[in-house]
Amino acid sequence: MVKLTPELINQSMQYMNPCRDRELDLRGYKIPQIENMGATLDQFDTIDFSDNDIRKLDGFPRLPRLKCLLLNNNRIVRISENLHESLPNLQSVILTGNNIQELGDLEPLTKLPQLETLSLLTNPVSTKQHYREYVAFRFPSLRLLDFRKIKQKEREAANQLFKSKKGKEMHKEIVRKAKQALPGVTPNAGVTPEMQTMQNATPADIQKIREAIKRATNLHEVERLTRMLQSGQISGEFLNGNHHSTLQSSSVSDGNNGTEAD
Repeated sequence: MVKLTPELINQSMQYMNPCRDRELDLRGYKIPQIENMGATLDQFDTIDFSDNDIRKLDGFPRLPRLKCLLLNNNRIVRISENLHESLPNLQSVILTGNNIQELGDLEPLTKLPQLETLSLLTNPVSTKQHYREYVAFRFPSLRLLDFRKIKQKEREAANQLFKSKKGKEMHKEIVRKAKQALPGVTPNAGVTPEMQTMQNATPADIQKIREAIKRATNLHEVERLTRMLQSGQISGEFLNGNHHSTLQSSSVSDGNNGTEAD
């Protein structure tokens, strides 16, 4: 796992892409969160964050030049409410292979005035009933969804559906589900009997985990410990000094991204 530092940003590959846009390549570093993006000096049209470990789409300063974000294969479950203030001219957001759960979780993206292209392929949200109709209804300027054009007839049918009595009820339900809980966070999900949930871990507990992360001998251990730190689900065995067996016995799978708080 690599922290996104100004040094990393400045050392990463920068080039003119086939669209003649200036692109910054931050692929595959296993970056856990977006930060320090002021170091780009707003010099890029496209930033590629594919193949990282990002859980929340946020952390941007104001970057009016940025038009395209590539975020394939991360762990994104949440989108910042204020993304439109930081990235007012964003036209394309590619979120293929993330963990966005509910239709209501897409709401922050509806505030992006220039958004024309959106991909949510292989996110749980893309399997929801009326997914395509809902996006066509809530994103009037969107032209491509999941690399397929939104046709005028499709948009008209979607508007008709969601402006009907039934559609208004569905819309209320979508909003309610998104507000019910943090997107993708299920309390205690994936915690085995060997794990004791400890909300409000003490500063001493947190320090123990941080020290263990520094001593960790492989990436697998680092990921497990980081997840424990972020979720507040700290095992009793870990606190007794036997964290290696806890990590091995934990059944929180690497792919089950929805169980983590971010």
